[in-house]
Amino acid sequence: MSETAKLNIQGNETELPLIVGTENEVGIDISKLRGATGAVTLDFGYKNTGSTTSAITYLDGEKGILRHRGYSIEELAEKAEFLEIAYLLIHGELPTKEEYTKWDNEIRRHTLVNGDIQNIFDAWPTGSHPMGQLIAMISSLSSFYPESLNPNSGEEAKMRTITRLLAKMPTICAMISKNRLGHPLIYPQNNLNYVENYLNMTFKHVTEDYVLDPILVRAMNKLMILHADHEQNCSASTVRLVGSSHANLYASVSAGVAALWGPLHGGANQKVIEMLEAIQADGGDAQKYIDKAKDKNDPFRLMGFGHRVYKNFDPRAKIIKKSADEVLEKLGVNDPTLAIAKKLEEAALSDPYFVERKLFPNVDFYSGIIYRAMGFPVEMFTVLFALGRLPGWIAQWKEMMEDKQPIGRPRQIYTGPVTRDFVPIDERG
Repeated sequence: MSETAKLNIQGNETELPLIVGTENEVGIDISKLRGATGAVTLDFGYKNTGSTTSAITYLDGEKGILRHRGYSIEELAEKAEFLEIAYLLIHGELPTKEEYTKWDNEIRRHTLVNGDIQNIFDAWPTGSHPMGQLIAMISSLSSFYPESLNPNSGEEAKMRTITRLLAKMPTICAMISKNRLGHPLIYPQNNLNYVENYLNMTFKHVTEDYVLDPILVRAMNKLMILHADHEQNCSASTVRLVGSSHANLYASVSAGVAALWGPLHGGANQKVIEMLEAIQADGGDAQKYIDKAKDKNDPFRLMGFGHRVYKNFDPRAKIIKKSADEVLEKLGVNDPTLAIAKKLEEAALSDPYFVERKLFPNVDFYSGIIYRAMGFPVEMFTVLFALGRLPGWIAQWKEMMEDKQPIGRPRQIYTGPVTRDFVPIDERG
């Protein structure tokens, strides 16, 4: 393979270096294009633009491959604990037994949040969206830990901020749930692991015991692993872009939460349930909506099917489908919307229309079903996504800072009016 690509612009030929990744991905380095030619590239949505090199996650959408630091998502989801994956993403290697014990203990020691945080919750109007609360709560941590405002502090201080954020995220997410219900808060218990602690703080009531179900714990662990990182998606790119200004980690991650909030990103699993509820309200005829989805003249689209990146299948969906079946069987949920989901799933996996177009159920489809069956309100679905994605955001921020990448500043092609004279207001017609 040639080590350069040649570009001819209005008769002037320029050679651009090729960058080849460890999985043989090929990129054209255009970092000096404007200086050499005066031209820039235009790529709406950055679909063909690599904003960075990264050693964290490899994704091949055509082949349905997802790996973190070289490990397949199938193996990680089957064999690992969520905090192991967090360590892997952030530190680059799986922890030894001693490293994991130390990591786990450090996080358990920092799970409590400052009592003044409750005052922030009390100031919000009833019905405030959980994602808006989460954005504010994460950002507010910088006020409680002002030393974190310097992102160029030493490695020890940086890891203390990372540990605090990982440790307090489940507590904050559970506080959001309890405040929505008007229930007393449940404090973290350091004898429980990361996932168990979150479920206990969310579902336990102060007046009664809560017994953790290992099937639900296992399903939640897998869901969080499957969401842990997904390469340069909208929210990860946002974290890197905000962090490139040397904003602190809390501010950078809160920006990532804001990006995740959108229905085209983290809000997709919420849209799945809303779609199922709409079908149920219309009589529950799943076949009617399958036919609508196949009608090119009908604006209806099935939510939770297909994926922008995966052109074959979403490897995460295959993993979580098994957990969805286990959870539904264990809980014996009698929910008509879940019955509709099953009919849609069967159609998508067998109907030639969906099979030929690779419109298979994705991770958003199954995660929404599991969350609903477990008892999470729809408004909390994206918060759960954020809880799982946190290690990936931290890893992306940390890598960007360690690589000393410059501040992000995209170019544009201006399409507005050309130079014109200002007309005083009294003279404007």
